[in-house]
Amino acid sequence: MNPEKTDLLPFQVREHWPADGSVSLSVVAPVYDEEENLPRLLAKMVEALGSEADWELVLVDDGSRDGSARIIRELHAKDARVKGVFFQRNCGQTAAIAAGIQVAAGELIATIDADLQNDPMDLPAMVTMLREGGHDAVVGWRKKRQDSFVRRASSRVANRVRNSISADSIRDTGCSLKVFRRAPIQALPLFEGMHRFLPTLLRYHGFDVAETPVGHHPRTAGVSKYGIGNRAWKATKDLVAVRWMRKRRLLLPIGEVLRD
Repeated sequence: MNPEKTDLLPFQVREHWPADGSVSLSVVAPVYDEEENLPRLLAKMVEALGSEADWELVLVDDGSRDGSARIIRELHAKDARVKGVFFQRNCGQTAAIAAGIQVAAGELIATIDADLQNDPMDLPAMVTMLREGGHDAVVGWRKKRQDSFVRRASSRVANRVRNSISADSIRDTGCSLKVFRRAPIQALPLFEGMHRFLPTLLRYHGFDVAETPVGHHPRTAGVSKYGIGNRAWKATKDLVAVRWMRKRRLLLPIGEVLRD
């Protein structure tokens, strides 16, 4: 499969890019009208992860209307660690994350926002925490969130409601900075709007998810694509779906298996 020339829509990726051991960490970043931030994102990734070629940055262009797709191609031409996935139309954040996860080649897969409000400098410590702690995922919570009071207050309320309904305790479901082991996150079936609930869904399937404080910065370029109003109703519907999944997950009380 050629990631630069394909007519497949998101969720029609039928095979994973192989993990051949040459890439230890894939960092997936959904991109929607972020042309000003992309060169800076790559520079911060190099600063955080070093100049060696054992990591990759998977940029998934979600039908951007600006020059983001062109910038991704230019960055790829200069640095082979930059990979590009290009949607034919805007499909949303979950679709972009899912596509990036499916084509990632790394032993570990991280997600990050392309707007640089997440700090790539947190990634090395998160990777170490995952490996040394034996976790399946390490997810960040924004310790000093650099957003407006209204956005921070609404996020706190939303987190409480989500955790109450989903019967989970994730501190910051809206933080995009996460690191996963490859097998669990690639095997997890995703549906529209489910990117906020990846840690919860992993826990539903019995995986070990740890949390850690991470940095957060104000946006310095581009425009935020998500407001309080345009997220509330969709998030509520998504939460109902997550609760439905929890109540119907299969629990198999197997005590013994005889094979040969």
